[in-house]
Amino acid sequence: MTASVTPRRTVLAAGLAILFGSAVAGCGTSGPKPGGAGGSTDGASAWILSGVTEQTFHNTFNSWNDAHPDQKFDVQAFANDPYKQKIRTAVGAGQAPTLIYGWGGGVLESYVRAKAVEDLSDLAADAEVKGRFLSSVANGGKVGGKTYALPNNGIKPVMIYYNKELFAQIGAEPPKTWDELMSQVDDFKQAKIAPFTVSGQAKWPLLPWLSYLMDRIGGPGVLEDILAGKAKAWSDPAVTQANTKIQELVDAGGFVSDFASITTDSGADVALLYTGKAAMTLALPSAYQTIQQSDPKFVSDGKLGYFPFPTVSGGKGDPDDVVGNPSNYWSISASASDDEKKTARAYLKDALLKGSYIDDLLKDGNVPPVADLGPRIAKSSDPDYFDAVYSMTAKAPNFALSLDQALGPKAGDAVLTNLQQIFLKEITPEKFADNMNATLSG
Repeated sequence: MTASVTPRRTVLAAGLAILFGSAVAGCGTSGPKPGGAGGSTDGASAWILSGVTEQTFHNTFNSWNDAHPDQKFDVQAFANDPYKQKIRTAVGAGQAPTLIYGWGGGVLESYVRAKAVEDLSDLAADAEVKGRFLSSVANGGKVGGKTYALPNNGIKPVMIYYNKELFAQIGAEPPKTWDELMSQVDDFKQAKIAPFTVSGQAKWPLLPWLSYLMDRIGGPGVLEDILAGKAKAWSDPAVTQANTKIQELVDAGGFVSDFASITTDSGADVALLYTGKAAMTLALPSAYQTIQQSDPKFVSDGKLGYFPFPTVSGGKGDPDDVVGNPSNYWSISASASDDEKKTARAYLKDALLKGSYIDDLLKDGNVPPVADLGPRIAKSSDPDYFDAVYSMTAKAPNFALSLDQALGPKAGDAVLTNLQQIFLKEITPEKFADNMNATLSG
């Protein structure tokens, strides 16, 4: 597996205030103490995401706190999108929690350039840590050859999840090409089934549509040029063709009605799949986890299927290329106190992705990015699915990080806004290119 996310080479602003823009100005002076965010006035802290893996993170920190009463963590959970805004504000203001939850890519690079996170290269080279993680996933925490973040969550390749009963109802097989996918849209509509469910309200679930189509049409070089800041990189024909295909799918009725108002933090989008309202969803493994928690019999009865994103006729991309998140990562805030940093380092060295932490992730439907996982997968609740996730990632020639994280903060916000406008038919693919090209020179 190769996490070949090319570091963004455009020069980001040097100072924190410039780097994080209005986020800093909006923070005020009543924020949390550095390293002791979220109301804790002393000791280390960590912010986690609410949802399907929330309990796994609570479990590992609760176990750590019980065993280390002098090195406790204060832990708070936030929904995905609010967290991304809150952590940017906190990091920009030097008020981040001790452990910073992230995705790697351009956002991590922006933290490094701002000297907001600690160099963890010595910890990564420690005998207790080195070799614990799959190297391709661990590389996602590196910037400029140094380690600034360590994996803390499961591997997250995006694939298409589908309702086998609905496919059987219209006599369909998983589409292998974009043309086959488009031809099935009318079949599902005639059966009064929405072909795809997606959350348009959250914006980020729209990203893999653009990423996969860009890759399948133009190959990984398209994204590499964008991340390198190449002039007019967003005007690559593959980007315009990708957005044109998205709007053709919208016009054909490929998505559930009112998708723009559907949320994903509550699982409302995925619920349409397992309740028989929609046939497919293009999603991270969090979709599997949501179904496993909400309707476990749908999984255990073999009604859930999954397959890779289809090829595009004449496209340059390798059909084994993957889009998604190699993992999530922990960084240590440079603004934390020495004692808080010491606690964080001890936790990362002695508890990160070890023991019951790994089993808890598997129970959540996650595949931890650790070495020698085969025996644990064999004993898991759904070894076929976990093998599929692991194999898909392991054989991928290219694993492209989600656009909003691969890009820097400013461009990441812009791609979310402009892609939502593409889905809503508010702008043309050409206008999308113009708008995004402006972020390359900004």
